Amino acid sequence: MHDLITTRRAFIQKGLTLLAATSTVPAFLDQTVWAMNNPADLSRIQQPSGKDGTILVVVQLSGGNDGLNTIVPWADDEYHRRRPGLAIDPKTVLKIDNYLGMHPNLAGIKALFDDGRLSLIQGVGYPNPNRSHFRSMDIWHSANPADEQPTDGWLGRYFDNTCSGADPHVGVSLDERLPLAMQGSRVIPLSFERPEAYRYAGKDTDAYLRLNTREAPTTRPAGKGNDLTAAGQLDFLHRTAMDAQLTSDQILRITRAHTPAAEYPRGKFADGLRTVAAMIRGGLPTRVYYVSLGGFDTHANQRGRHDNLMLQFNDGVKAFWADLKAQKNDDRVLMMTFSEFGRRVEQNASGGTDHGAAAPMMLIGPKLKPGIVGQHPSLNPKMLDQGDLRYGIDFRSVYATVLQKWLETPSRPILGAQFQTLALL
Repeated sequence: MHDLITTRRAFIQKGLTLLAATSTVPAFLDQTVWAMNNPADLSRIQQPSGKDGTILVVVQLSGGNDGLNTIVPWADDEYHRRRPGLAIDPKTVLKIDNYLGMHPNLAGIKALFDDGRLSLIQGVGYPNPNRSHFRSMDIWHSANPADEQPTDGWLGRYFDNTCSGADPHVGVSLDERLPLAMQGSRVIPLSFERPEAYRYAGKDTDAYLRLNTREAPTTRPAGKGNDLTAAGQLDFLHRTAMDAQLTSDQILRITRAHTPAAEYPRGKFADGLRTVAAMIRGGLPTRVYYVSLGGFDTHANQRGRHDNLMLQFNDGVKAFWADLKAQKNDDRVLMMTFSEFGRRVEQNASGGTDHGAAAPMMLIGPKLKPGIVGQHPSLNPKMLDQGDLRYGIDFRSVYATVLQKWLETPSRPILGAQFQTLALL
């Protein structure tokens, strides 16, 4: 992180971007800029960094992944009875024990499990589950089921509480839009689908680029310039990402120089993971990366679609961990997978499954206590919640575990209450 700070100091001393904005720089940014320019004040912005510390990679399976056909209760007669056209043949299941197995297309994931690098958390959910995509996703992102219109996410609050004043690289989402989970009040992480797309895209690009020249003004403005609204300040920070041109050039250099040590499949999901691996190898100070794989809303003709999604998920994750292991960075990384809900136990008349409730989560990494966590929810019709699996582990317990034991920060200020942690790390 020291090299990046040095680069930033030179960047600011040359009058680039922020200082060139003179009176339009909000006061809170002005303070941060001059802290970076003052060697005596560097402690104000040097926060724990992903350059040498631990890193979290969040994988979102968007649309409601069918947990029962991902982690398969192959020996349960009720599973086969309720899903006559969707149940996976026990002969093809990648067996974990005498009850559970993995989808046949998850051979790479199963190998991670067998190698002691995967913890499978069963029956994850929350009280009074919501079966709307948008509402349930908001609940998972905000970690606050009571707030019907959340404006920040659990990772955003982590950034605000732990990384305020840090480099905007602290969080990176490989998508066009920043997910609610990463939105905070003070820290705005970076979000881009491809490194080439992370560029200033304002109305007057030429004027913006002129700010990034040696001829740009270098004197400090006389006033604080605090004439913007709070929304305007956040917009200013997001629009410039502190120094968008500098950081985007750095990201491009890193990703273009990266030769993966594993063969990644084609597709947006694998491309995102390859970019994450490149940025980790490049030594960026990012603590949290966020990658999504969509298409899991399988109401009709589920079998072929879900089989393909499992293959995309497996192949991307397999290549990512092989790449990290070759870099010797794997022991610093923890991957967490989640979906907004599972699917119903019983298949529908269209050869698919409708919105459900509880589902499995996975944590992947060499520092984990591997194995199966929690009991698989009962498929007995009398034990179901309106036809859905009942949860046994609150997802916020998983978040609390990751926050406290991996990111090493108190979880209560972020989650709003103290949730029981799991023996995973």
